[in-house]
Amino acid sequence: MTALRDRFGDEAVAFALRLLLIAAVGVALAVFTEGFLSAANILNVLRQASLIFLLASGLTLVLLAGGFDLSVASNLTLAACLAAGVMQATGSPTFGALTALGCSTVAGIANGLAVTLLRLPPFLATYGTLWILQGLAFQYMGGNEIYGFPAGFRQLGTGFLWGVPVPVYLMAMVLVLGTLLTRKLNIGYEIYAIGANPVAARLSGIPVRRRQLLVYTLSGLMAGVAALVYLARVNSADSGIGEPLLLPVIAAILIGGTSLFGGVGSLLGTVAGAIILSLVINGMNLLNVRSTWQPLVVGAVLLVAVLADLASRGRRERIG
Repeated sequence: MTALRDRFGDEAVAFALRLLLIAAVGVALAVFTEGFLSAANILNVLRQASLIFLLASGLTLVLLAGGFDLSVASNLTLAACLAAGVMQATGSPTFGALTALGCSTVAGIANGLAVTLLRLPPFLATYGTLWILQGLAFQYMGGNEIYGFPAGFRQLGTGFLWGVPVPVYLMAMVLVLGTLLTRKLNIGYEIYAIGANPVAARLSGIPVRRRQLLVYTLSGLMAGVAALVYLARVNSADSGIGEPLLLPVIAAILIGGTSLFGGVGSLLGTVAGAIILSLVINGMNLLNVRSTWQPLVVGAVLLVAVLADLASRGRRERIG
Protein backbone atom coordinates (compact mmCIF):
# COMPACT_ATOMS: atom_id res chain seq x y z
CA MET A 1 0.00 0.00 0.00
CA THR A 2 2.88 2.35 0.81
CA ALA A 3 4.40 1.73 -2.62
CA LEU A 4 1.05 2.51 -4.26
CA ARG A 5 0.79 5.76 -2.31
CA ASP A 6 4.30 6.75 -3.33
CA ARG A 7 3.55 6.08 -6.98
CA PHE A 8 -0.02 7.33 -7.37
CA GLY A 9 -0.67 9.53 -4.34
CA ASP A 10 -3.00 9.15 -1.35
CA GLU A 11 -6.10 10.40 -3.17
CA ALA A 12 -5.80 7.95 -6.07
CA VAL A 13 -5.29 5.05 -3.68
CA ALA A 14 -8.25 6.17 -1.56
CA PHE A 15 -10.48 6.35 -4.64
CA ALA A 16 -9.34 2.88 -5.74
CA LEU A 17 -10.25 1.53 -2.30
CA ARG A 18 -13.70 3.06 -2.61
CA LEU A 19 -14.17 1.42 -6.00
CA LEU A 20 -13.25 -1.89 -4.38
CA LEU A 21 -15.77 -1.20 -1.63
CA ILE A 22 -18.47 -0.49 -4.25
CA ALA A 23 -17.62 -3.80 -5.94
CA ALA A 24 -17.65 -5.68 -2.61
CA VAL A 25 -21.02 -4.26 -1.56
CA GLY A 26 -22.41 -5.01 -5.02
CA VAL A 27 -21.21 -8.63 -4.91
CA ALA A 28 -22.64 -9.09 -1.41
CA LEU A 29 -26.03 -7.72 -2.45
CA ALA A 30 -26.03 -9.85 -5.60
CA VAL A 31 -25.46 -12.96 -3.46
CA PHE A 32 -27.85 -12.24 -0.61
CA THR A 33 -30.72 -10.47 -2.40
CA GLU A 34 -32.97 -11.12 -5.34
CA GLY A 35 -33.28 -8.58 -8.11
CA PHE A 36 -30.22 -6.48 -7.23
CA LEU A 37 -28.55 -7.10 -10.59
CA SER A 38 -31.62 -6.20 -12.61
CA ALA A 39 -31.16 -3.22 -14.91
CA ALA A 40 -34.09 -1.41 -13.30
CA ASN A 41 -32.57 -1.73 -9.83
CA ILE A 42 -29.07 -0.63 -10.91
CA LEU A 43 -30.55 2.43 -12.62
CA ASN A 44 -32.57 3.15 -9.49
CA VAL A 45 -29.35 3.10 -7.42
CA LEU A 46 -27.71 5.52 -9.84
CA ARG A 47 -30.77 7.78 -9.79
CA GLN A 48 -30.69 7.91 -6.00
CA ALA A 49 -26.93 8.51 -5.98
CA SER A 50 -27.32 11.35 -8.46
CA LEU A 51 -29.75 13.23 -6.20
CA ILE A 52 -27.44 12.82 -3.21
CA PHE A 53 -24.45 13.95 -5.27
CA LEU A 54 -26.18 17.03 -6.71
CA LEU A 55 -26.96 18.26 -3.20
CA ALA A 56 -23.57 17.15 -1.87
CA SER A 57 -21.45 18.70 -4.63
CA GLY A 58 -21.78 22.27 -3.41
CA LEU A 59 -21.27 21.24 0.21
CA THR A 60 -18.10 19.40 -0.86
CA LEU A 61 -16.66 22.67 -2.18
CA VAL A 62 -17.56 24.40 1.09
CA LEU A 63 -15.80 21.70 3.10
CA LEU A 64 -12.75 21.85 0.84
CA ALA A 65 -12.51 25.55 1.68
CA GLY A 66 -12.66 24.80 5.40
CA GLY A 67 -16.30 25.77 5.89
CA PHE A 68 -19.56 23.97 6.55
CA ASP A 69 -23.16 24.31 5.36
CA LEU A 70 -25.86 22.73 7.47
CA SER A 71 -28.61 24.52 5.54
CA VAL A 72 -28.43 22.62 2.23
CA ALA A 73 -31.45 20.40 2.91
CA SER A 74 -33.59 23.30 4.20
CA ASN A 75 -32.46 25.34 1.21
CA LEU A 76 -33.68 22.52 -1.04
CA THR A 77 -36.99 22.45 0.85
CA LEU A 78 -37.75 26.15 0.42
CA ALA A 79 -36.60 26.16 -3.22
CA ALA A 80 -38.80 23.16 -4.03
CA CYS A 81 -41.84 24.67 -2.28
CA LEU A 82 -41.47 28.02 -4.04
CA ALA A 83 -40.95 26.33 -7.41
CA ALA A 84 -44.06 24.22 -6.86
CA GLY A 85 -46.12 27.27 -5.91
CA VAL A 86 -44.95 29.27 -8.92
CA MET A 87 -45.64 26.39 -11.30
CA GLN A 88 -49.10 25.94 -9.83
CA ALA A 89 -49.85 29.65 -10.17
CA THR A 90 -48.37 30.23 -13.63
CA GLY A 91 -48.28 26.81 -15.24
CA SER A 92 -44.70 27.57 -16.30
CA PRO A 93 -41.89 25.14 -15.35
CA THR A 94 -39.39 27.77 -16.51
CA PHE A 95 -40.61 30.36 -14.00
CA GLY A 96 -40.66 27.67 -11.33
CA ALA A 97 -37.09 26.62 -12.08
CA LEU A 98 -35.81 30.20 -12.11
CA THR A 99 -37.54 30.83 -8.78
CA ALA A 100 -35.94 27.77 -7.20
CA LEU A 101 -32.45 28.58 -8.49
CA GLY A 102 -32.74 32.25 -7.55
CA CYS A 103 -34.02 31.53 -4.05
CA SER A 104 -31.37 28.90 -3.29
CA THR A 105 -28.55 31.03 -4.66
CA VAL A 106 -29.61 34.01 -2.53
CA ALA A 107 -29.63 31.73 0.52
CA GLY A 108 -26.12 30.57 -0.37
CA ILE A 109 -24.93 34.17 -0.70
CA ALA A 110 -26.48 34.96 2.69
CA ASN A 111 -24.51 32.10 4.23
CA GLY A 112 -21.33 33.34 2.59
CA LEU A 113 -21.85 36.89 3.84
CA ALA A 114 -22.57 35.66 7.37
CA VAL A 115 -19.26 33.80 7.37
CA THR A 116 -17.09 36.35 5.55
CA LEU A 117 -18.50 39.71 6.67
CA LEU A 118 -20.08 38.93 10.04
CA ARG A 119 -17.28 36.48 10.84
CA LEU A 120 -19.73 33.95 12.27
CA PRO A 121 -18.49 30.36 12.67
CA PRO A 122 -19.74 28.41 9.63
CA PHE A 123 -21.47 25.77 11.73
CA LEU A 124 -23.46 28.33 13.73
CA ALA A 125 -24.18 30.61 10.77
CA THR A 126 -25.59 27.83 8.59
CA TYR A 127 -27.40 26.24 11.53
CA GLY A 128 -29.26 29.51 11.95
CA THR A 129 -29.97 29.65 8.22
CA LEU A 130 -31.29 26.10 8.39
CA TRP A 131 -34.03 27.17 10.79
CA ILE A 132 -34.79 30.39 8.92
CA LEU A 133 -35.24 28.60 5.59
CA GLN A 134 -37.25 25.80 7.18
CA GLY A 135 -39.46 28.35 8.92
CA LEU A 136 -40.06 30.21 5.66
CA ALA A 137 -41.04 26.93 4.00
CA PHE A 138 -43.51 26.18 6.80
CA GLN A 139 -45.02 29.65 6.52
CA TYR A 140 -45.28 29.48 2.72
CA MET A 141 -46.87 26.05 2.60
CA GLY A 142 -49.14 26.53 5.62
CA GLY A 143 -49.31 22.79 6.17
CA ASN A 144 -50.54 22.16 2.62
CA GLU A 145 -49.08 20.06 -0.20
CA ILE A 146 -48.67 20.99 -3.84
CA TYR A 147 -48.64 18.19 -6.39
CA GLY A 148 -49.19 17.45 -10.04
CA PHE A 149 -46.61 19.14 -12.27
CA PRO A 150 -46.31 19.29 -16.08
CA ALA A 151 -45.09 16.11 -17.76
CA GLY A 152 -42.20 17.94 -19.41
CA PHE A 153 -40.90 19.14 -16.05
CA ARG A 154 -41.21 15.67 -14.54
CA GLN A 155 -38.79 14.32 -17.14
CA LEU A 156 -36.05 16.08 -15.18
CA GLY A 157 -36.48 13.60 -12.34
CA THR A 158 -38.11 10.55 -13.90
CA GLY A 159 -37.15 10.70 -17.58
CA PHE A 160 -34.66 8.57 -19.48
CA LEU A 161 -32.26 9.39 -22.29
CA TRP A 162 -30.87 6.40 -24.21
CA GLY A 163 -31.96 4.15 -21.37
CA VAL A 164 -30.18 6.14 -18.64
CA PRO A 165 -32.03 8.36 -16.10
CA VAL A 166 -31.76 12.07 -16.81
CA PRO A 167 -30.45 12.86 -13.28
CA VAL A 168 -27.43 10.63 -13.97
CA TYR A 169 -26.49 12.88 -16.89
CA LEU A 170 -26.84 15.90 -14.62
CA MET A 171 -24.58 14.20 -12.08
CA ALA A 172 -21.97 13.54 -14.76
CA MET A 173 -22.14 17.11 -16.03
CA VAL A 174 -21.73 18.60 -12.54
CA LEU A 175 -18.88 16.19 -11.83
CA VAL A 176 -17.01 17.23 -14.98
CA LEU A 177 -17.54 20.95 -14.45
CA GLY A 178 -16.71 20.74 -10.76
CA THR A 179 -13.57 18.72 -11.41
CA LEU A 180 -12.42 21.24 -13.99
CA LEU A 181 -13.02 24.02 -11.46
CA THR A 182 -11.15 22.36 -8.63
CA ARG A 183 -8.37 20.66 -10.57
CA LYS A 184 -7.65 22.79 -13.63
CA LEU A 185 -8.34 26.39 -12.60
CA ASN A 186 -6.48 28.62 -10.17
CA ILE A 187 -9.70 29.11 -8.22
CA GLY A 188 -9.70 25.42 -7.40
CA TYR A 189 -6.14 25.49 -6.09
CA GLU A 190 -7.05 28.52 -4.02
CA ILE A 191 -10.05 26.70 -2.50
CA TYR A 192 -7.79 23.82 -1.43
CA ALA A 193 -5.19 26.26 -0.07
CA ILE A 194 -7.80 28.11 2.00
CA GLY A 195 -9.06 24.84 3.46
CA ALA A 196 -5.56 23.68 4.30
CA ASN A 197 -4.43 26.93 5.93
CA PRO A 198 -6.51 30.11 5.56
CA VAL A 199 -3.86 32.31 7.20
CA ALA A 200 -1.13 31.14 4.85
CA ALA A 201 -3.53 31.50 1.91
CA ARG A 202 -4.28 35.09 2.87
CA LEU A 203 -0.59 35.91 3.24
CA SER A 204 -0.02 34.38 -0.20
CA GLY A 205 -2.37 36.92 -1.76
CA ILE A 206 -5.39 34.65 -2.20
CA PRO A 207 -8.71 36.55 -1.86
CA VAL A 208 -9.94 34.31 0.94
CA ARG A 209 -13.28 36.03 1.59
CA ARG A 210 -14.24 36.12 -2.09
CA ARG A 211 -13.44 32.43 -2.52
CA GLN A 212 -15.43 31.56 0.60
CA LEU A 213 -18.37 33.57 -0.69
CA LEU A 214 -18.07 31.74 -4.01
CA VAL A 215 -18.25 28.24 -2.52
CA TYR A 216 -21.26 29.11 -0.34
CA THR A 217 -22.98 30.61 -3.39
CA LEU A 218 -22.30 27.45 -5.40
CA SER A 219 -23.59 25.33 -2.53
CA GLY A 220 -26.83 27.31 -2.60
CA LEU A 221 -27.11 27.02 -6.37
CA MET A 222 -26.65 23.24 -6.27
CA ALA A 223 -29.32 22.97 -3.57
CA GLY A 224 -31.67 24.62 -6.08
CA VAL A 225 -30.69 22.20 -8.84
CA ALA A 226 -31.22 19.24 -6.51
CA ALA A 227 -34.59 20.71 -5.46
CA LEU A 228 -35.81 20.74 -9.07
CA VAL A 229 -34.67 17.14 -9.68
CA TYR A 230 -36.24 15.93 -6.43
CA LEU A 231 -39.47 17.84 -7.07
CA ALA A 232 -39.74 16.41 -10.58
CA ARG A 233 -39.14 12.94 -9.21
CA VAL A 234 -41.67 12.87 -6.35
CA ASN A 235 -44.23 15.10 -8.13
CA SER A 236 -45.21 16.87 -4.90
CA ALA A 237 -43.89 19.44 -2.45
CA ASP A 238 -44.42 19.96 1.27
CA SER A 239 -42.53 21.73 4.03
CA GLY A 240 -40.63 18.56 4.99
CA ILE A 241 -39.51 17.45 1.54
CA GLY A 242 -35.78 17.91 2.16
CA GLU A 243 -35.64 16.90 5.81
CA PRO A 244 -34.45 13.28 5.25
CA LEU A 245 -31.57 14.32 2.96
CA LEU A 246 -29.12 16.15 5.25
CA LEU A 247 -27.66 13.12 7.01
CA PRO A 248 -27.18 11.02 3.83
CA VAL A 249 -25.55 13.98 2.05
CA ILE A 250 -23.02 14.55 4.83
CA ALA A 251 -22.40 10.80 5.06
CA ALA A 252 -21.77 10.52 1.30
CA ILE A 253 -19.23 13.36 1.40
CA LEU A 254 -17.32 11.87 4.33
CA ILE A 255 -17.44 8.35 2.88
CA GLY A 256 -15.99 9.89 -0.28
CA GLY A 257 -12.95 11.10 1.64
CA THR A 258 -13.56 14.84 1.95
CA SER A 259 -12.24 16.02 5.29
CA LEU A 260 -14.27 17.95 7.82
CA PHE A 261 -11.15 20.04 8.46
CA GLY A 262 -10.75 21.34 4.90
CA GLY A 263 -8.22 21.05 2.11
CA VAL A 264 -8.64 17.31 1.43
CA GLY A 265 -11.13 15.56 -0.81
CA SER A 266 -12.69 15.72 -4.27
CA LEU A 267 -15.98 15.64 -6.12
CA LEU A 268 -14.98 12.29 -7.61
CA GLY A 269 -14.75 10.91 -4.09
CA THR A 270 -18.19 12.35 -3.30
CA VAL A 271 -19.64 10.49 -6.30
CA ALA A 272 -18.15 7.27 -4.97
CA GLY A 273 -19.52 8.02 -1.50
CA ALA A 274 -22.99 8.71 -2.91
CA ILE A 275 -22.97 5.41 -4.79
CA ILE A 276 -21.78 3.47 -1.72
CA LEU A 277 -24.47 5.01 0.45
CA SER A 278 -27.14 4.41 -2.19
CA LEU A 279 -26.07 0.77 -2.41
CA VAL A 280 -26.38 0.41 1.36
CA ILE A 281 -29.86 1.96 1.37
CA ASN A 282 -30.92 -0.11 -1.64
CA GLY A 283 -29.60 -3.25 0.02
CA MET A 284 -31.60 -2.56 3.18
CA ASN A 285 -34.74 -2.13 1.09
CA LEU A 286 -34.11 -5.38 -0.78
CA LEU A 287 -33.46 -7.19 2.50
CA ASN A 288 -36.72 -5.78 3.90
CA VAL A 289 -34.96 -3.96 6.73
CA ARG A 290 -37.55 -1.90 8.57
CA SER A 291 -37.46 1.77 7.64
CA THR A 292 -37.10 2.70 11.31
CA TRP A 293 -33.71 0.98 11.36
CA GLN A 294 -32.35 2.62 8.24
CA PRO A 295 -31.42 6.00 9.82
CA LEU A 296 -29.53 4.07 12.50
CA VAL A 297 -27.46 2.32 9.85
CA VAL A 298 -26.78 5.58 7.98
CA GLY A 299 -25.76 7.21 11.27
CA ALA A 300 -23.38 4.35 12.03
CA VAL A 301 -21.84 4.67 8.56
CA LEU A 302 -21.44 8.41 9.17
CA LEU A 303 -19.63 7.82 12.48
CA VAL A 304 -17.27 5.34 10.83
CA ALA A 305 -16.53 7.90 8.09
CA VAL A 306 -15.81 10.60 10.71
CA LEU A 307 -13.47 8.27 12.61
CA ALA A 308 -11.69 7.46 9.34
CA ASP A 309 -11.33 11.18 8.64
CA LEU A 310 -9.84 11.78 12.10
CA ALA A 311 -7.42 8.88 11.66
CA SER A 312 -6.41 10.15 8.21
CA ARG A 313 -5.87 13.65 9.57
CA GLY A 314 -3.67 12.29 12.35
CA ARG A 315 -1.62 10.39 9.80
CA ARG A 316 -1.16 13.50 7.65
CA GLU A 317 -0.05 15.49 10.67
CA ARG A 318 2.48 12.84 11.64
CA ILE A 319 3.86 12.77 8.10
CA GLY A 320 3.93 16.58 8.04
